[in-house]
Amino acid sequence: MSMLVRAAGAVLWRRNPTTTEIAVVHRPHYDDWSLPKGKLDPGETPAAAAVREIAEETGFDAVLGRFLTTVEYRVAGSPKTVDYFAASASPGEFVPNTEVDELRWLPPDEARALLTYPADRDVCDLALSEPLDTATVLLVRHGKAGNRDAWSGDDDLRPLSDAGARQATALGPLLRSFGPERVYSAPRLRCVQTVRAVADGLGDDVCLEPSMSEETYWKDTDAALEWLRSVPASHSGAVVCSQGGVIPHLLDTLAERDGVDVTPRKHTGEVPSKKGSVWVLSFETTPRPRLVAAHYVPSALGDVG
Repeated sequence: MSMLVRAAGAVLWRRNPTTTEIAVVHRPHYDDWSLPKGKLDPGETPAAAAVREIAEETGFDAVLGRFLTTVEYRVAGSPKTVDYFAASASPGEFVPNTEVDELRWLPPDEARALLTYPADRDVCDLALSEPLDTATVLLVRHGKAGNRDAWSGDDDLRPLSDAGARQATALGPLLRSFGPERVYSAPRLRCVQTVRAVADGLGDDVCLEPSMSEETYWKDTDAALEWLRSVPASHSGAVVCSQGGVIPHLLDTLAERDGVDVTPRKHTGEVPSKKGSVWVLSFETTPRPRLVAAHYVPSALGDVG
C-alpha cells in the first residue's frame, strides 16, 4: 500500500500602491510555474508547513489567513494531498535556490494565466472568491485535563494533564502560523494553560473573558456571540480558548447567522470540538465583521492518551 504524501502551500499575496499581487514560483526541476508549496516534516501541521515552505521557496515570511482547500492527486503511484491557505506576505527578499529559480509577483489574472496546472488555477479562484484580507480568530478547545469527577478541588483550577500539556505544546506552531496579536481565554486554569505559551511569545498576558466559560455563556449567548464578533474588529489575528460546552453552539449560531457551511460534523450532526482542537475562523471586517470561512483542525498532535 502506497504511503500518503502530505504537503501544504498558499496563495501568497501582497498589496502594492495600485493592485494586489500574487506570488508564482518557477521550479527548474519540473520546469513549471506553481504556487509555493512543499512536503510536511514529521510531526508538522499543514499550517506550520505552509509558512516554512513559503519562507524557503520565496524568502518571504507569511501570515496565514483563510483555509482554501485540499487538493488530492497521485505522484509516482503514491497518493498526495496539498492543503492550501491564503497568506499575506511579510517583508522578505527572494534569493534563487535549487528548488525555485524565479519568483514573480503578478496581478491575479496574470498569475493565474502563468500557472502550469489547472488545480493551481482553481486554488487561485477559490482565494479570490472571498476577500484575501480577512481577520482570523483561532477558536481553541482546551487540552485534556483528566476526569472532572476525579478532581476534588475547584473545577476552575483543574489543570491540564500530561497529555493536555503535550497538546498545548503542539498547538504553539499551529497558532503562531496565523500571526495572532492577542490571546483570550475562558477563566479556567486548563484553558489558560493551553494558550499561555502563545501569549508569552507575544510578551503579553492571557486576557480572561468570562463569556467564553460555560456557565456565563449560557446566561447570555447573544452577548457572547457579539463579543466574539468584536474580536476580528480589533485584531487581524487572535486566539480564543474556550470549553466543549460553548464552542459547538457558539460556532453553529455564528455560522447560521452569517450563512457559512460548517463542516465536518460528527455523526450526531453537531459541530466537532475535540480537546486540543482548533477552529480557524476567517472574517471579512468591513463594514462589520462577518464570518466567511471556518476550518476545523482536530488536533495539532493527533489523538493522545
